[in-house]
Amino acid sequence: MQPFSLWKSRERWLEIERQKSDINLKPIGTVRNTVRKPPKPPYDWDNVVSRIEIEPELTEALDNLDEFSHIIVLFWMDRLANKPLLLKIRPRHDPNRPLVGLFASRAPKRPNPIGETTVRLLKREVNLLTVSGLDALDGTPVIDIKPYLPNYDATAGARTPIWLKPHSKS
Repeated sequence: MQPFSLWKSRERWLEIERQKSDINLKPIGTVRNTVRKPPKPPYDWDNVVSRIEIEPELTEALDNLDEFSHIIVLFWMDRLANKPLLLKIRPRHDPNRPLVGLFASRAPKRPNPIGETTVRLLKREVNLLTVSGLDALDGTPVIDIKPYLPNYDATAGARTPIWLKPHSKS
């Protein structure tokens, strides 16, 4: 193979790779609840009841979902776009915890602000899902829903660092 044709092939490969990096997401639904703006942490999201309005043309895709007690909701944290991206943060905004890398945290402001929460599915009514524990604001776009599978989603033997353990209040 001549060097020129090899270079041309590499340029084409790079062009294809660049095209792959353009990701377009289409929301499948919208969160509806009483939380209109980000609350100050810590916030008791467990007691927040939300309705997820799924696009009507996707109603059939919800069949049998109500046989699960819990679902995983992926959503786009759209109102974080104007916040600065910090590469080091203190987990849970706790000044007693060390600075850690963004990817070692659950900080909401991320390069791609995708939220993921396992929630209790309370009921399904046609294209409306009522859930509890969803830490998303009213109007947040939902990008996917999956059933929670305990044998698949829970990992035996998972570990967390010592700095993440709750601090004693003594």
